[in-house]
Formats: sequence, structure tokens, C-alpha cells
Amino acid sequence: MSMKSEYRLDKAKIQRAFAAAADSYDAAAALQRQVGLTLLRRFPLQPQPGVILDLGCGTGFLTRQMVVSFEHQPRLAMDIALPMLAASRQRNTGLSVQYLCADAEKMPFRAGCIQQVYSNLALQWCQLATVFADCRRLLAADGQLVFATFGPATLRELKAAWMAVDDFSHVNEFVGAVQIDACLRQAGFQQIACETVVYPVAYPSVMALMRELKGLGAHNVNTARNREMTTRKQMQKMIASYEAGMAGAEIIASYEIIYVRAGRQV
Repeated sequence: MSMKSEYRLDKAKIQRAFAAAADSYDAAAALQRQVGLTLLRRFPLQPQPGVILDLGCGTGFLTRQMVVSFEHQPRLAMDIALPMLAASRQRNTGLSVQYLCADAEKMPFRAGCIQQVYSNLALQWCQLATVFADCRRLLAADGQLVFATFGPATLRELKAAWMAVDDFSHVNEFVGAVQIDACLRQAGFQQIACETVVYPVAYPSVMALMRELKGLGAHNVNTARNREMTTRKQMQKMIASYEAGMAGAEIIASYEIIYVRAGRQV
């Protein structure tokens, strides 16, 4: 499927950004932890035996929660950024987890060898058609793919503020629930459930929001971004526009989260 909303992602920049953010990620990842716990509550792990893969594991928060839930099932934690895997291993010392550095779009697993794939706020950095097709290939016949990803309303206030500055894409664009559903069906998944929640998060200033995004490694990775350095004047204009759109003293940033469960079995 050719989807406008998959956009063109700079994969090399994605890898560099998250490698650089390994040390600062946890301090700025409150929403990611909340979303991970909600994902497990909405779409719990299956009791069936088999390998569970944490795809795009980051610093290992979701991996740790899954080991606590089903400690006797084998676990794999995979990420494209080696420093993230090192941080996950350090934070999850003593847990029975195997770690693998690999790209979600090129997973080195044989067909049918994984029982469950879970992913928390990682697949938005991938070409979904490629990842979904490979997930269906590697999942067992009764396996499931469960993930949370950002939706298109994410950081809508920041997008609007940058529109007052220029016509470049300053904020990452994400795929909507309808397109995710269609892409999953094209890959051969069935029994698809999508639930969308928008979380408003308050910040003391626009710069506090920008620092958090940097700490998470959430740089603008669309190839349509402005390749020139943002000037101080441009940044000040964006901040003034953002502040003008707020009713109170706090800066609000919206995060649209799409929770998805898809079964391989037809």
C-alpha cells in the first residue's frame, strides 16, 4: 500500500537520534510509561506459551512489565539503537531477556517463531506496510501483534505554531487509525481492534516541551523538513505563536495515542 501518511522517514537520523537519547530518555518518558501500562491493560499478554518480542524496546520499560507478568515465557527485546539496548540491559539486570540490535523493517526471524509481538511507541518511526507484513510472517498461527503508536493529532499545537513561521514540516507526521487498520488488513491480519485516546500534557514553557522532545530522541525525521539551522528569530516567532494560542499560563501539548491489537489467525 502506498500511503501518503507513511511519509518518507530518514532512517539514519532516527537511529542516530535514539542512540544519542539513551541516557536522557527515562527522565523524559512519563507518557511512554503511562501508555505502556495502558497497552498491557487494554490488550493483555496471551497465556499461550511461546516467544514474546518487545519491538523497539528502548530502555526496557515494557520489557520489564512483560517479564513480571509471564516470567517463564522466553523474551526478546529488540531495538535499532545499540545504546538503547545497553540501557535496557542495565536497567533490567537479573531478568531473563535476550537482546537483539536490528531494524524493525528487517527482522532476522524465521517464519512462525514468535507468539506475540508488543511495541510501545516505536512503530511510528517505521514504514508500516513493511513491518506489518514481516510481523505476520514471523508470528505463530494463533499469535498477536499489539502496539501503541502516535496518531496524527500528536503535537497539533506545535504544528500550528510553526505554521506561523514557514511552510516546512517541523513536526513529525503520523498515520491515523483508519490507515493503520487498512494496512494491517492488507498484510493479512484479522480481528483488528483500534482505540484512540488524546492525552493533553502541560508544560511550564514551550522550551520545556522542546527539551523533553529532544531528551526522548523525537527529532523531526521527515525528509521534507527544513535542512537549514533554525534561527533564533524563527524560534522566537514560533514560541510567541504557541503562547498566543494558550488560554492559561501553562503550555498544553496533545498526544494522540492509537492502541492496536491484531490477530494473525484467519
